[in-house]
Amino acid sequence: MKKRDTLFIGLMLFSMYFGAGNLIFPPFLGVQSGTSFWVAIFGFVLTGVGLPFVVLLAISLVKGGVQTIGDRVHPVFSTIFMVVVYLSIGPFLAIPRNANVAFEMGLKPFINSGHSSLILFLYSLVFFALVYIISLNPTNMEKYLGRFITPVLLISMVILCVVGFVKLDGSFQAPSVAYESGAFSKGFIEGYNTMDALASLAFGIVILSAIRQKGVKNRKQLTAYTLKAGLIAGTLLALVYVSLGMVGAKMAGNGDFENGTEILTAASTVLLGSGGKALLGLIFTLACFTTVVGLTTACGQYFSKLLPKFSYKWVVLVVTLVGFTLSNLGLNQILKFSVPFLVTAYPITIVLITLTFFNRFFKNTRAVYSSAVLFTGVFACLGGLSAFGLDLGPLQTMREVLPLAQYGLEWVLPAIVGTVIGMGIGIRVPRQVHNIESER
Repeated sequence: MKKRDTLFIGLMLFSMYFGAGNLIFPPFLGVQSGTSFWVAIFGFVLTGVGLPFVVLLAISLVKGGVQTIGDRVHPVFSTIFMVVVYLSIGPFLAIPRNANVAFEMGLKPFINSGHSSLILFLYSLVFFALVYIISLNPTNMEKYLGRFITPVLLISMVILCVVGFVKLDGSFQAPSVAYESGAFSKGFIEGYNTMDALASLAFGIVILSAIRQKGVKNRKQLTAYTLKAGLIAGTLLALVYVSLGMVGAKMAGNGDFENGTEILTAASTVLLGSGGKALLGLIFTLACFTTVVGLTTACGQYFSKLLPKFSYKWVVLVVTLVGFTLSNLGLNQILKFSVPFLVTAYPITIVLITLTFFNRFFKNTRAVYSSAVLFTGVFACLGGLSAFGLDLGPLQTMREVLPLAQYGLEWVLPAIVGTVIGMGIGIRVPRQVHNIESER
């Protein structure tokens, strides 16, 4: 495969990752973290860039990809977990969130607010029609996303950030209460909001398919090219996160902001006047559009294989129709359910991927995977319910006494305990239930 092809696939991967959350959260982190910015952004980059990259690498290393990794727990768990992940990063959460943010930032600032509901309907109708057309032919994704749309997106981002560095001379403010102590862990948890680690579970099949279309068949070469494409996308994401975060940190003295969209809107206006809003609208529209295309394509490929009776085109149609419908509910309603889900799903994903890299030490022992995921899942679910606002009573007290609970990482010790117990069980269990791959 040519170096140019690797570059364009890397750019395509970047555009698929870079959506609404990637734009909104770094500048808000910058405003809140203040003088603790570098510690906080390091934590954010670990989960916002490092973890998605590690997930992508793990998928390329394992024959059968994420399905095989999930099967090491149990085939039923694998199917349920992946269906939930795909539906969440697809039509039920991430897709409508991105489409709605594209409208909120790309068009709403320029229209009469009294007709916003009708205009949202018309905007999302056109938005999803274009998503459907491009998603119908995944082989053209590299051309549309990697060669055309992503360069325009990057140029727009560079203009905004460079002008921000030159014109914004505000000093970093004192950190907010949330970042006064534990800035790293706070940034680490905030990185969940990009949803990119979960997206990697879906994007892995898309990237591997794109590389195979270039004639690469050898497993080692597939992993090598995936690694290179991931490094390109990860480097760009990290640079963008740091740049947006610094813009936010320098804007802290310019007023009170409730979220990242307010910060970027204010910054673009301060820096570029009325043209700044147009530039920001272009950035949000392109970023959200490319992500929705990537997620729609991934859902189409996964569900058409899971349910062979339904063709890829039919699944894409259903995904776009559901995404179109939910995007008209409004951004606040969509975001209400995102944090509890992420707090639940991320720990399980982190544990699964971590076990994958240490797999040779316990040779696919199912008991290790099952026990680790069970212990992690219990406390991850409790964290999700708590994030949703439910009163857990004694269970909440139990969560709070665990190590790292103050950082939102109370699941770490149970994950370790579950792994150790699983290894102990595995020693006593006959070998035929150990090697999951031999059963496939």
